[in-house]
Amino acid sequence: MLAEAALALGVWLQLAAGQEAPGRGAQPSISNSEGDILFLLDSSGSVSYYEFSKVKEFMWDLVRPFAFGPNDVQTSIIHISTTPTMEFPFDRYQSRGAVQQAIRDTQQLMGDTNTGQALSYAKEKFFSNEAGARPDVPKVLVWVTDGFSTDDISEPMQLLKDMGVTVFIVSTGRGNYLELSAAASQPPEKHLHFVDVDDLPIITKELRDAMLEVIQANRLHAVDITSSSFRLMWPKFLSQETGYYTLEYAPTNNLAGKRTTQLSGAHTSFTLSNLAPETTYEVALVPESNVHYFPPQTTRVTTLAEEITPAQVLISESSPHSFQVSWAPTPDSVAAYQILYGPLPGDSAQLLEVDGKQNSTVVENLAPNTTYLVTVTAIYRSGKEKSLSAKACTQEEGSKVRHLRFEDMGSNTLKASWDAADGKVLGYRVRCRRQTGPSSLISVSPQIHSVLLTDLPSGTTNKVCVKPMYKNQPGKGLCRMVRMQPATEAQGYRHRQRA
Repeated sequence: MLAEAALALGVWLQLAAGQEAPGRGAQPSISNSEGDILFLLDSSGSVSYYEFSKVKEFMWDLVRPFAFGPNDVQTSIIHISTTPTMEFPFDRYQSRGAVQQAIRDTQQLMGDTNTGQALSYAKEKFFSNEAGARPDVPKVLVWVTDGFSTDDISEPMQLLKDMGVTVFIVSTGRGNYLELSAAASQPPEKHLHFVDVDDLPIITKELRDAMLEVIQANRLHAVDITSSSFRLMWPKFLSQETGYYTLEYAPTNNLAGKRTTQLSGAHTSFTLSNLAPETTYEVALVPESNVHYFPPQTTRVTTLAEEITPAQVLISESSPHSFQVSWAPTPDSVAAYQILYGPLPGDSAQLLEVDGKQNSTVVENLAPNTTYLVTVTAIYRSGKEKSLSAKACTQEEGSKVRHLRFEDMGSNTLKASWDAADGKVLGYRVRCRRQTGPSSLISVSPQIHSVLLTDLPSGTTNKVCVKPMYKNQPGKGLCRMVRMQPATEAQGYRHRQRA
């Protein structure tokens, strides 16, 4: 633990002195890039000091090759906490050394994980002159998350993407894949990463290269490419008053089938939809102006293969009488989904049908402690069908831990105790997520209702969770945050239940 802390401190001291970290080597400078990069940083109490430091190190590694300045890259940080806070405006730090020091000086705020509020706040700042944002440059959001949020993120995230922001997500915890893949820009294989906090350097180059595709594209280019659509983006050549654009596009194998549309001079992006899958399109954007001549902008874009759905079916939020069924992807070519479910063993089944735009539904009125076979069938507009099945288990009645409490045993040790959960418990799993040092997982028999937790340094806040284990699946766990008093204060601890 001390060795890890010393290594992390050494890395940051080297970075502060302008030296490269050991084993990383010098990074070549990247020029000819222009964009506003905003980091959405989880600064809440759900993140340990160790994780927060590793994420800051990752942020700097990600942007340090860029040239910073009013005509290059600008960056900023918004904290996810009880109330969102901007660490510094985009235009405050205009050199590599200043940005490096600003990231290093960023302090964790603690508080709740109100990500939705932070995203709404980011939408305001991304397009605010007061925040130093520029109106005509690409916008990139990099959200590093441990997978936990106390509020909804879908609506504010979609608003950001609708305004032209490219969203990259890095999950260092057990985030919901369906939720995060919907939140990230498309395709998720390019914009969504799942990685342990200690392995963030593995994805740094891949993520930086994907960001460069956005901020180095200073002419007509396509983003958010799917099997049936893509979004075109281009620099601002015209205005509402100075002219308009003529947009032409056609498949390369049928140029005679060219389609044309006119856009006002205020546009800098446009989405083409109802396209054929696995088809290459020739696209031309012609700025029409009586004031200046602008040459036509051209590009060639290939749509993806038609998405086959459901490619995966996930079961979550199980209770004694219900569970949620989710599936992905959800292409536009699907008209509806049918969900067939019934207990195992057995020959009875019930059917639900939902709209083709949905990616989940809740199955209710189920028997407790029962295994169900769930089959999700996609009904395509063409008439074809595709099905995928999964097993789901309902929980036992009252299958949760109650009254988690702690007792100070001295020598950086606590005793965690809890009341027995109802039903046929096979055992308990106790996870301790330390503020400093590695997490631990302890499994005990159903007759044992307490464990000793060691290596909890004074002055640290640690998260302890106890979960009952049943035959079909885990029951509902109970988590509490435990603060070890500093050595200068009275020996003891404080704990609070996390909302």
